[in-house]
Amino acid sequence: MRIPMEQEAASFVSRLLDELASFGADELGGVTRLLYTPEWLQAQLFLAERMKSLGMDVRFDRVGNLFGRLEGSSKEAPVILTGSHIDTVRSGGNYDGAYGIAAGIAAVTYLKDTYGQPVNTLEIVSFCEEEGSRFPLTYWGSGNMTGLYEWQSGGIVFDSEGISLQEAMEASGFGKPEQESSKREDIGAFVEIHIEQGPVLERQRKRIGIVEAIVGQRRYVVTVRGETNHAGTTPMSMRHDALVGAAEMILQLEADALVSGEPLVATVGRIECVPNTPNVVPGEVSFTLDIRHIDESAITKFCDQAIAKFNEMAKWRGLELSIVPWLEAKPAPMNRELSDKLERIANDLSLPYRRMVSGAGHDAQMFTTQCPTAMLFVPSKSGISHSPQEYTSPEELAEGVSVLAALLYELAYEGILP
Repeated sequence: MRIPMEQEAASFVSRLLDELASFGADELGGVTRLLYTPEWLQAQLFLAERMKSLGMDVRFDRVGNLFGRLEGSSKEAPVILTGSHIDTVRSGGNYDGAYGIAAGIAAVTYLKDTYGQPVNTLEIVSFCEEEGSRFPLTYWGSGNMTGLYEWQSGGIVFDSEGISLQEAMEASGFGKPEQESSKREDIGAFVEIHIEQGPVLERQRKRIGIVEAIVGQRRYVVTVRGETNHAGTTPMSMRHDALVGAAEMILQLEADALVSGEPLVATVGRIECVPNTPNVVPGEVSFTLDIRHIDESAITKFCDQAIAKFNEMAKWRGLELSIVPWLEAKPAPMNRELSDKLERIANDLSLPYRRMVSGAGHDAQMFTTQCPTAMLFVPSKSGISHSPQEYTSPEELAEGVSVLAALLYELAYEGILP
């Protein structure tokens, strides 16, 4: 196949990303586009209009995933799907998630304009949610497509203002029984392109990352309860200080993670202290745990040991402890045949590449048990992501589009599926 003109692809993708960034632009210079907010809905509707103007059939499913479809000549053949997520973290960047959608639109538009109708149907998806920034769950969009979630389950999940996921979904016009079901059984392959969100490709001067697997994740909310008391009149030996107990647990977690070594990582990203007053012994502290590893048995062993140590520390200090798991994502290997295709394409295009593991979670991991799945990265400037400083050059964005278009051509026009 002929590859897309890099200058045209760079201009198209950069312009589309800038336009998308206007929906949710915040005072910190970033983008805050949380699930089912007005900014989120405006961005999805904007993308729907853009896809429609480029000649695609457009539709939403029941939870608000958006699809742009280029119908294939073989009506019975499975769909080739590409895309990523529309939501952001709070004050995030222009590229995370959005690039995968913009690159998909650019690649499919190029293929349509150059080669006409494919054999296998091509679809671009803008997943409604991936980040978990508003509600305490992740992959709501791809999870509904792959059967991880049921759309009716949103009534038991709430945001920080007490609004349920179901209420927010319905307020945006979704979550209605008469709308098209999100669950799909017709996907023949899924390909996601994303910025790396790390420094490896840039530092090693590679232009393309071929993801071999996505790490597994475990997330918990840990609540330590002690006794609120006066900071001046309560002797040190008589305190049940929840914050000191939590601090001890966090330091132990770091020490154990360092002993375990790479690729395990363990993070406490949020702490809430009650009553959070200078002259009061803290009575309750909640903190989050985020633990990741490429090996399922290793992550299970580490989490079990960490929880056991936390319980011992709480008992020794006379504290109550509750640990609530809210995410368990297994390590997800990508399809080897598709990864080999990406490697061959990168060589054909003379693009230096690296096979690698993704330390971040992505929608692609939801599809690995459903269909052949591939994922590729383009470099991130200084490895910065989830930040207004997030940046990938137009040239690197365009190179990613070229690789994506070449793979989609083989899957949809040549009909070569794993």
